[in-house]
Amino acid sequence: MQEKLHIIGGGMAGSEAAWQAAQMGVPVVLHEMRPEVGTFAHRTGMFAEMVCSNSFRSDDDERNAVGLLHWEMGAAQGLIMETARLHRLPAGGALAVDRAPFAEAVTARLRAHPLISIAYGEVRDLPQDGHWIIATGPLTSGALAESIRAETGAESLAFFDAIAPIVYAESVDMSVAWMQSRYDKGETLEEQTAYMNCPMDKAQYEAFIDALLAADKTEFHEGETAGYFDGCLPIEVMAERGRETLRFGPMKPVGLTNPHTPGVKPYAVVQLRRDNQLGTLYNIVGFQTKMKYGAQTAVFKMIPGLHEASFARLGGIHRNTFLNSPRLLDAQMRLKSRPNIRFAGQVTGVEGYVESAAMGLLAGRMAAAQILGRELPPPPPDTAMGALITHITGGADAKTFQPMNVNFGLFPPIDAKGGRRGRKDRYKAYTERAKESFTQWLAS
Repeated sequence: MQEKLHIIGGGMAGSEAAWQAAQMGVPVVLHEMRPEVGTFAHRTGMFAEMVCSNSFRSDDDERNAVGLLHWEMGAAQGLIMETARLHRLPAGGALAVDRAPFAEAVTARLRAHPLISIAYGEVRDLPQDGHWIIATGPLTSGALAESIRAETGAESLAFFDAIAPIVYAESVDMSVAWMQSRYDKGETLEEQTAYMNCPMDKAQYEAFIDALLAADKTEFHEGETAGYFDGCLPIEVMAERGRETLRFGPMKPVGLTNPHTPGVKPYAVVQLRRDNQLGTLYNIVGFQTKMKYGAQTAVFKMIPGLHEASFARLGGIHRNTFLNSPRLLDAQMRLKSRPNIRFAGQVTGVEGYVESAAMGLLAGRMAAAQILGRELPPPPPDTAMGALITHITGGADAKTFQPMNVNFGLFPPIDAKGGRRGRKDRYKAYTERAKESFTQWLAS
């Protein structure tokens, strides 16, 4: 009798993983604790329930990384994307859906599949044997989260994100900023120039502190506490402790010399650290924040060199559960210490409905391929799915790993021969290259 694939979690990732594996001919048992065990966010026991927005974001597959991911999931005959299109609502260039019929339709398709059986009830411990995918999302049950923590180490599972904003490197004004590690630390030139530095004089610093303190902040939900990680205090909390606190913390100006004005010592310095191997994304060091998004954009653009910054992700602090995937998962999304278990969806450190479903799609196909006696390689890194899986399984720095949406900063750069391309042209080149690569991957 053919081995079964067990999947824990009936959200976007688990639903897509179950569908993909079953479509490949592998029997699936889909485990879902709802409605027997509820969460504060879910309202039904339906699969693929949309608990936040009803939008899958941009549907532009020619110039947007999210839209490209839509295209790839459609090309791979993904259940989530097919169902979304059947229940779409007018939303301009976005793919928004009528959330209740959407979840009902996904649930009906999964229940009707002859190779998918549903097991309701909470799975509290990591399974010892068999083929498993854990796709429990950011609201993983307490018991299972403790079991995962015991297996992976206490420091490997976070319960509050401390997220710093991430900036596209190309949008930083390098006539103001410069590359240097504090005290020129490092044995190689790359290490000695690992940080972007944005200088402030006293007036700029004082204005920045005033704006920081006055900005609108996000409040925690009922039942959540502001138990921040050590060393990850929000910058506004540090500023409330004294106007000079940031200048003696993440914005300290010591060990740095501005080559644009070498005779002038900065009053404060904001540092940005490379966030991926490609060097296309940089996070603002120590700038965890719970400012609302609009306030973040306004306040952070006050930083010299970031006045025209483009953000791949804004900061935030909220309840979440995710693995340090670059350290814990292999390229097949398997837990290195227990290779019979794969992880998929938001628990792997991707953000968003689309990204979660895409990682479920890959995990389902990879697990099914293994059960069928072969190995499915990940998509190429110049595709949207390939860029995401590469990021979470090794492309990101494990020391600073935080959840990430798909964006072109995760892709290998396009060779812009003949000079700098316009942004729209470059994005079109990314999607054209990705579609060709993904089509070849599917065919092989």
